[in-house]
This record gives sequence, C-alpha cells and structure tokens, in this order.
Amino acid sequence: MPRPTYAQTIPPPFPRHLAVIILLCMGCAFAGNHVAARVAFDDGAGVLLAILMRSGGTLLVLAILVLWQKQSLRPPPGTWHWQLLLGLLITVQSLCLYSAVARIPVALALLVANVFPILLALLTWVVGGPRPTARTATLMGLILVGLVFVLDVPGRVSTTTNVSQEWLLGVAFAFCAASVFACALWITDHKLSQVRGSVRSLLTIFIVFGSVNLAGLAGALPGGLNLPATSTGWLALATLVVLYGTGFIVLFILVPRLDMPRNAPVMNIEPLATLLMGWIVLDQMLSAGQVLGGAIVVTCIVLLTYRTSAIKADEKARRAQC
Repeated sequence: MPRPTYAQTIPPPFPRHLAVIILLCMGCAFAGNHVAARVAFDDGAGVLLAILMRSGGTLLVLAILVLWQKQSLRPPPGTWHWQLLLGLLITVQSLCLYSAVARIPVALALLVANVFPILLALLTWVVGGPRPTARTATLMGLILVGLVFVLDVPGRVSTTTNVSQEWLLGVAFAFCAASVFACALWITDHKLSQVRGSVRSLLTIFIVFGSVNLAGLAGALPGGLNLPATSTGWLALATLVVLYGTGFIVLFILVPRLDMPRNAPVMNIEPLATLLMGWIVLDQMLSAGQVLGGAIVVTCIVLLTYRTSAIKADEKARRAQC
C-alpha cells in the first residue's frame, strides 16, 4: 500500500518591514551578548563558564520547545557523524570568538569574525562548488582592504611600538572563529540540509554544552571556569544568557516566517551595533580609519550575502514551480 501523505502547513511570511525589524533586534541582541561577555571577562569570569551558561540556558528552552512540539530527535541515518562534527565546530567557534572578545575591542573581534562569507565561498569552490564570480571576487578583495584599515595595519607599520601578544592572539582567535564557522555552514548546507532545523539546532547546542563541560572538568583551559569577582560580572553573565538565548530562540521559532533568503543580510547589523554598544558600555572606540574599514567590510558583506540569498531564493522558487 502506498504511504499516506500529510499536508504540511507552512505559515505565511511576515510583511517585510516587520521581518526586518525582528532581524535588526536579533542582531542587536547578539551584539549585546558579546559586549556583556566582555564585561564578565573583565570582572574575572572564565570563557568556558560564559559558554556553559549561555548554551545551558538555550538548551533548556530549546528542549522544552521541541518536546512540546513532539518532534523526533533522531536525525536521518548516516548524518550522526556530521551532526557531531557540526556541534564540535560550533564549540570551537564559540571558544575562539569569546577568547577574541576577551582580548581585543569587541567590535574589532566581530568585524574580523564576520569575514566568514569569504571563507565559505572559497571553501565551496575548493571542494568542487562554483567558482566565485568576478563580482564576488571584487567584493572579497574590498573586504580584505577594509580589514587592513580595521586592524589599523598602516598605523601599526608606521609606529615603532611593538604589537602586543594579546592583540595578536585576539585577532588570530577571531579569524579562527570565522574559519571554523565557515566550515560549519558548509556542513549544514551540504551534509545536514535534510535534518529538520529544530532537531539540528537542539543537537548542536547539546554537543556544545557537553563539550564545554568535558573541557572544564579536564582542565583543558586554565581559568576557563573562573567565577566573576563581583555582582557586576554575574549580572553580565545573566545578561548574555538572556540576550543570546532570546535571539537564538526567536530565530528558531520565527525563521520560517522571516523570509531569510531575502532578509538574512539585515543580520549584518551586529558588528555596527557592537561598535556602538562597545563605545557606550566599555568606552571602546575605534579610530576613524578603523570605522571606515568597518563600514567597507559590513557593506561588502551585505552585498555579498544579499546576492547569495537572492540566488537561493530564485532556486527555491524554480523548484516550487516544478
């Protein structure tokens, strides 16, 4: 007998102005999460502790939602090893990004980490995907030029002052976060696309939470589980949990209605929001040249991701017509 088919109710997308407002708010929430993390680190909190609290809070809410929706947590056969690898990559990305935030201005860390679209395009090409177009290559080149100004390379070359090791480590961690995140996105798109998004998100956060717990118990990162010294640090940790968890859960629930292929570039507000929050909360201000470089980077990333999103939307429309 043929298997019965079930109609899947797809909720209609929000009006575009509402979707853009929601994504702007979520980008600001993620930006605030990083600024709160820096406040906690400055108060003595360990990086592992911050990730543990963030992932634990998010995992709890996600688990409740998935169980309430009565969704199966079993991914399709043959995807377990890719799901495990995805979770481990996101763990490394979280560690690297927070390690960068703890060492260099938050906006600088986010701008360097947000070059992942370049790395994803190059990775896709290397493993047999389409070659970047001339337009894409030009935008990637402009992003690199913007990064030269973001990192204040001209100023650091012209001065005789030695570059601090903490600054170099911070930049290296941010770039590592971008590289690992690009690999995670490639795996998500090419190896786990058939896995339901809710299940993939829950399993990924579970692996992050478990991996950080194991790293803390093994003492893999000295001082990683240090507690904040004052109530300010605890308040900052609570804030980052709320902001990250809210952003993640809202996107988790509303992504089918946000028309992400068209509106995803709006999320690139995060580095700019981080720049503003870092100035207000942490008194971290980039130079005029670094701000100009940041504007170049964000603008080119928006153009790059907007084009990619438009192509995916066209492909989805063509498939729907077939």
